[in-house]
Amino acid sequence: MKYLLVLLSSFFLISCGESPSVKTLQGNALGTTYTIKYFSSEASFQPSDFSSLLDIINASMSTYIPDSDISKINAGNRSIVVDNHFQNVFRASKRIFDATEGYFDPSVGLLVNAYGFGPGGYYEEVTDRDIDSLFQFVGFDNLQLTDMNRIESTKSTLYLDFNAIAKGYTVDVFGDFLESKGSKNYLVEIGGEVKVKGSNLDSNSPWIIGIELPLEDGSREIKYGVKLKDESLATSGNYRKFRVDAETGQKYVHTINPKTGKSQKTDILSASVIADTCTDADAYATAFMAMGFEKAMEFLKSNQDLDVIFIYSDKSGNQKTYISEKLQDSVEEF
Repeated sequence: MKYLLVLLSSFFLISCGESPSVKTLQGNALGTTYTIKYFSSEASFQPSDFSSLLDIINASMSTYIPDSDISKINAGNRSIVVDNHFQNVFRASKRIFDATEGYFDPSVGLLVNAYGFGPGGYYEEVTDRDIDSLFQFVGFDNLQLTDMNRIESTKSTLYLDFNAIAKGYTVDVFGDFLESKGSKNYLVEIGGEVKVKGSNLDSNSPWIIGIELPLEDGSREIKYGVKLKDESLATSGNYRKFRVDAETGQKYVHTINPKTGKSQKTDILSASVIADTCTDADAYATAFMAMGFEKAMEFLKSNQDLDVIFIYSDKSGNQKTYISEKLQDSVEEF
């Protein structure tokens, strides 16, 4: 194998310990793991409840399943009628694509594959000519969801990849299911993307989520703890998900800039976003990584419903942290 691919979660959950009232479910989801914590006095759940939901979501939107709806669409089948999950993610993607002026764009799937971060193989060395040939098919504004719930494109080729929003969306789906069964205090985490409701009844306090330092040497160190209540948090970073060509030493990060089509490392090392939904938090974290610090800060001036923690590199190469003003009292540094 001629490359090294490193993929780990961006978060740890800071545990306050188990009590008899706390129930924990864990399993595999979307190529990573999930953890659910809830209180048994409110409801009762089984792993099969969530595996059933995952089966439906994967059959709709997993690019790693050849006969999923999204894989069939990417292969050119325009007769597929997409389900409610696909419709929800498509509409959320369009909204955030418009809000970020294209910095969040799930139509970059061909480029994701070319750089080695998807199911479709990768190019040994990605050239500018390769990028140009694939970049012509990028642009979420070329796509539409029809009244018949089919996907149409003005381009001859498309490759949708919802991986930058699907984990957050699935977290929301799990949370909605918990609430529908009467759970009022819970935590859902999938691969580091988190949604919480109510409080941690063990300690009668808000849920606390840990955020790691972006360390590329593989070590893990929690730097901040964030108190959350009825909120979601997602983090994106290039420090644990990248590919290194063993022959050339070229490093490719997983963030694809939809404006250039290139695997691009910006001065934001880690972008954590707190939002009402994990769907939004997940997508905006990806967009901020592509924007870079200056553009992201400008965006936040007119989008004050989002709170962020950016760990970034200044012009002198020093690691800095920006924390939204509204979060100041909710963040503890370790």
